[in-house]
Amino acid sequence: MIALIGLGNVLPTFDVLPRIGPFAIEWYRPLFFWFCILAFLSHRLIRHHRPLDLLLFAVVALAAAYVSWDSYHIGQVLVDEIYFFGPREGITAAFAAALTIFICWKQWGAPIAILGMIAVLYLATGQYWPGVFATIPADISETLAANLWYSADQGILGSIMGIVLTTVLPFIVLGAVLEGAGAGSSMIRIAFYSMRRFRGGPAYAAISASALFGTVSGSAVANVVGTGVVTIPMIRRRGFSANFAGAVEAAASTGGQILPPIMGAAALVMADIVGVSYLSVITAVLLPALAYYVSLFMSVYFEAQRLNISATDDEQIEKPQTQDWLNLILVFGPIFLIVWLLISGMSPAGASISAILLLFPLSLINPTIRQKPFRLLEALSSGGHTVAQLIIAISIVGIVVATLEATGIPSKLAVLLTEAASSSLLMALIIAAIGCVVLGMGMPTLPAYIAIISVMGITLQQLGLDLLTAHMFVFFFGVASVITPPVAIAAYAAASISQGRPIGTAVESSRIGALIFLIPFAFALDPALLLGAASDAPLNPLHLAMSITGLLAAIYLAASALIGFDRCELGIPERLALFALALALLSPFVIAKLVALVIGGLLVARRILASRTTPAIKEV
Repeated sequence: MIALIGLGNVLPTFDVLPRIGPFAIEWYRPLFFWFCILAFLSHRLIRHHRPLDLLLFAVVALAAAYVSWDSYHIGQVLVDEIYFFGPREGITAAFAAALTIFICWKQWGAPIAILGMIAVLYLATGQYWPGVFATIPADISETLAANLWYSADQGILGSIMGIVLTTVLPFIVLGAVLEGAGAGSSMIRIAFYSMRRFRGGPAYAAISASALFGTVSGSAVANVVGTGVVTIPMIRRRGFSANFAGAVEAAASTGGQILPPIMGAAALVMADIVGVSYLSVITAVLLPALAYYVSLFMSVYFEAQRLNISATDDEQIEKPQTQDWLNLILVFGPIFLIVWLLISGMSPAGASISAILLLFPLSLINPTIRQKPFRLLEALSSGGHTVAQLIIAISIVGIVVATLEATGIPSKLAVLLTEAASSSLLMALIIAAIGCVVLGMGMPTLPAYIAIISVMGITLQQLGLDLLTAHMFVFFFGVASVITPPVAIAAYAAASISQGRPIGTAVESSRIGALIFLIPFAFALDPALLLGAASDAPLNPLHLAMSITGLLAAIYLAASALIGFDRCELGIPERLALFALALALLSPFVIAKLVALVIGGLLVARRILASRTTPAIKEV
């Protein structure tokens, strides 16, 4: 029901099909919220059959039904007349927030739920806080009701949920149908077979497969679980440690959220918020995303050298069949259609639904679907369940953003950060980056991005960044939070498969994927890396070539420094020097780039000459 009603709300006419939506938000959003609560409850009830659970199901379902009905009832009144909120509405709004926080705690864990609790507490009591945190005195009941539950613009049922329902939902369903159509296993087989003769073969294959899966799935954790069960054991069999195997999968799955064309639907939300075209967003992120994946390949390359892992072809890797190559049409066909329709001017929802409609007949290419077409219905159900989980997290983000809007905290924070940075853009970026990682802990990619940009966006713009650059900077760090200790949820999911240590896997993920923390500074300080999409200024080809050269050299030096190996073991002083040179190569200063390039080149040349005096490790 969640998948079908969600698609019906944004279904275009196609000049043939009758238009069903868009539905009136006064009844649609409360009803959809209630459906998501029921999906959560029923999922838990399936896993636990105790009578107490059934009683809890009934109580929570009825409570959610009441608050949803009340939102619909008052929403109908607000369409035509003014309504003054009183204590009853304040209590109902507080109860709706408490219910949402409770379910979010059960679904997503403590970090995001605690963030919601702090936001509600501050919204209710902000007028009693000291200093700059004090808010304007107001009636608590009216404040809670207007900002948490009964507004179509703010709160749990506000505009953020609206963005998810109109833009993100169709892509989540598309990702589920893509997985259900059976192309994933074929893609993994092809990737592993293609990389079988390289020393880091399974790790390279995991990076490639996770990149493609992640750009559609919208969830780093779902990507880890979906592809990691195949990739991680094979990485371990090649000779890599459990922590490293899990870290490769976590870092690669995380990067899928920044890789065009779909970027887990976040590109579409960003385009909507910033007010630019979808093409501008994917153009801006193209070089940074590719650079991140190059850094992952380099990290695996140096780690394979360090462990002296040799290329081998004796693993039991199944050779792809003709059907596997045909099944790739199920992945690339819908993606190419989406990109073409979006560039042609169709809405994101229309493009994604067009891809879903294309995928249903295309799925008959797969004999498994021809034998069991019911799997497509299961895929829709899986997509609906994923949407329900995301809506629960988005509801908390709605609470946080409503609190920020009502209290003016972002503006106050912008002033404090600007003063703390002492007019230094670099220092401000460092402070903002730390704040982004902290705010993003424990959140899925999309809620993390929306919550962080609500706090940090004003600050970065006031410090001189273009709007799209500021959003891209925040987005990268929101993505990075899922592999950053201590709340590295993607790394923890990978550790559960690799049997490695969770914190150890998270640390390895941060080391392997370290460039995801450095690349945002590079394009913030040198907007040429965004290919001119964030600025109206003409792009200088020579400047761009120098920027790309510096970026690639920085990736090589940083990866070797972080792994600690490049043809030989690197000592601590040399690793620090290489990392410092990498930072210089990412700076906007041409002289610093040239000096770092020359010194880095000399250090690498010295190691190459030194390695020729010792027996070489053969690379196939």
